[in-house]
Formats: sequence, structure tokens, C-alpha cells
Amino acid sequence: MKILIELTVNEELCRLEVEPQQTLLEVLREALHLTGTKEGCGLGDCGTCMVLIDGKPVNACLMLALDAQRHQITTIEGLDNRGGLHPLQQSFIDAGAVQCGFCTPGMILSAKALLDINPRAGKEEIKKTLSGVLCRCGSYPKVIEAVLAAGEKMKGGH
Repeated sequence: MKILIELTVNEELCRLEVEPQQTLLEVLREALHLTGTKEGCGLGDCGTCMVLIDGKPVNACLMLALDAQRHQITTIEGLDNRGGLHPLQQSFIDAGAVQCGFCTPGMILSAKALLDINPRAGKEEIKKTLSGVLCRCGSYPKVIEAVLAAGEKMKGGH
């Protein structure tokens, strides 16, 4: 039996019918076609499905779509900065932190949650924050460089 729900995704209200057991990840990818949110392990271990729920990083594979109602959901597609790239996205490109790109959305959204709270975060805090997202390519040094650079840009309120 399907249930009608309302989700606020990237500042847009979406009304859709879902199965009670459908995860937020499934709904984002299959119903809303927001494929920037990746499915990796499906167990909450790899972080590739990371989204922001009310500004906090959450593994979308572990959250039921029903439980996401009345919350603000931000996916990688929702980070555009007035029609351009968010400073984090640009920093990842500039630093060469994007290899295969599979972990990139999870890394960027996790980093955004941190930098929104502390744009002056240091390497150790960044490492701790990003420890929940696994990079298959081992691009961690470039990712940390990108997050540090974005923090510098975001101090100005971007």
C-alpha cells in the first residue's frame, strides 16, 4: 500500500506516493531523479548516499522516506550558488579532489555541514568529519586541501 508524503527537497515541496519501506535514497534517485546521491553499500558504512537533513549529514540509505517529512533535505543538486557552483564544489575542482566522483557528493555535503558551523576548521577536524565517507580512489589529501580552501572562501559568507 502506498502512502502520500510531502518532502522538502532542495527548497522545493514534493508530493509523492511511496511504499512504507522505501528509503530516502530510493525516493531521491528513483522518484525524484536526483541521481547525485549515490548508492554504495546500502548499509550506512560508505557515506556515498550522504544528504543534509536540516543541515546535518545523514546517510539516505538508512532513513525511511516517511521519516524525512517535515525536514529540509539538501542533495548535491541543491548546492548551486545563485546559478553557479558552491565554493566547495569549485574547490574540489580546483584542487583536483574529484577522481571517479562516486564519493564526491557525500564528501562535499559532509564538508558543507562542518564549514557552515566552522569555516575555520583545521585538518584534523576535517578528517574526523569526512571519516564517514569512503573514497575508493584514495583522494583524501586533495579532498582535505579542497575543504580548507572552501573554508577560506566561505568565511566571507558564501
